[in-house]
Amino acid sequence: MTALPYCRRHSLCKKYPLSKLKGLRTEGKKNRVMAQAINESIKRQLAKPQVWFCKYFPVRIRNVGEDAIKAHNLVWAFKDAKEEATERVARMTAGYLVCQYGDKVKDMTFICVPASSEEKNESRYKHFCQRVSELCGIANGFSFVHVSGERPALHEHRHGKTPVMVDTVTFDAGLINGKTICVFDDVISTGQSYGMFADRLERLGAKVVGGVFLSRTHYRYKKEN
Repeated sequence: MTALPYCRRHSLCKKYPLSKLKGLRTEGKKNRVMAQAINESIKRQLAKPQVWFCKYFPVRIRNVGEDAIKAHNLVWAFKDAKEEATERVARMTAGYLVCQYGDKVKDMTFICVPASSEEKNESRYKHFCQRVSELCGIANGFSFVHVSGERPALHEHRHGKTPVMVDTVTFDAGLINGKTICVFDDVISTGQSYGMFADRLERLGAKVVGGVFLSRTHYRYKKEN
């Protein structure tokens, strides 16, 4: 499948315009506040551009509207590698990349923060990364990061523990070195997992331009117009 040409009027750009995306910024203002207790290397990652497509409310947050329920269902359908959800999120992601980076996207590499096990990582991200690459021309970096065995699935939250990059995640340093990388994760909360992963990539010689997320965790519901 050929990559989509870059055009501000492309169907992906019209369906997912930059003005409708959440959190697009150059300074990571909110995340910098949460990062006061995090080391400087992670702070540098959190200060880079980040964007998320919907708000994710944990189950314990009650009395949310239909919009929040739909977003929650999309997040879990994507986590479970449902075909329709994977394709939808791939198109949302590719649309953002095309609109944000233009032809430069073809010189970039797309890598996901790995899931908690090899099985989950492959089912959730292998086809997804392939589709994002096909849709916008970004290089597929799925094979650059490996998960062996299973590690604890630590879902970060505002009162939670600091995630640790355990030894079950390994990197192909030779392939990562010199690459310009956009990092994807399904959910961002405090940003610590993303920050640690992006920092690890840069220590291996890559340049991380920022993060794209399906959703960001919120704890106070307000219906969007």
